[in-house]
Amino acid sequence: MQVDPNEDTEWNDILRAHGIIPEKEKDPTEQLEEALAEAVQKQHENRLENKTLDELDELEDEEDEEFLQQYKQKRIAEMNRLAARAKYGTVYPITKPEYKQQVTDASQDCFVVVHMSLQSALQSRLLASLLAQLAPRLPDVKFVDIPADRAVENYPEANCPTLLVYHKGDVVKQAVTLAQLGGNQTKLADLESWLCSTGAVAETDSRLSINRLDEDLEESRQTRFVKKSLRGSNLSDDDDDDFFD
Repeated sequence: MQVDPNEDTEWNDILRAHGIIPEKEKDPTEQLEEALAEAVQKQHENRLENKTLDELDELEDEEDEEFLQQYKQKRIAEMNRLAARAKYGTVYPITKPEYKQQVTDASQDCFVVVHMSLQSALQSRLLASLLAQLAPRLPDVKFVDIPADRAVENYPEANCPTLLVYHKGDVVKQAVTLAQLGGNQTKLADLESWLCSTGAVAETDSRLSINRLDEDLEESRQTRFVKKSLRGSNLSDDDDDDFFD
């Protein structure tokens, strides 16, 4: 008897369950609907991700109270965990004799970001400025600076700056110059995105400017909307006055 594997029959279900015939191919429309539903669900699950504790308090009327309390406790626990690991907060200049202790050994407990610098290189000065901004925001990540020619004798100036990320005693990622970050136009957001790719910090971390920029943009949009609405309201009032004159 010829079996149509695409038919929805009880017999075909039995054959599929035993691997005798292949699973029925999903309808493209059905796959698209599932993907959209999954995206909406993920967006809903992450809706609280970058909210502050004060902002979470303001949502008590909109969200399930028990769920909100559980989420707040989770956020508080995460903040306490980060606070316990917050040992650093600045860029530390180091020497070659200190390298093993300050970098390799230290990376057993945290991520260590090393800037092999060259003062005369424009990109190195740019990177130093960006790291100085980032270090206070990520005190659980250790940032160090060492002149490249002191770290490695005769290190090529063309390779400066070199950026290394250590974890558990190993180099997990490196960048030779800022070419892959944005070159001479590298911004803090570029450095943060690169750092996220190493695992040193989560992409959703609210301490990152890339996340605060999204919030600032949304706030700016809301402000513009309110101003536009007010202007529209005033124009409407003027029209009403003209009508009754």
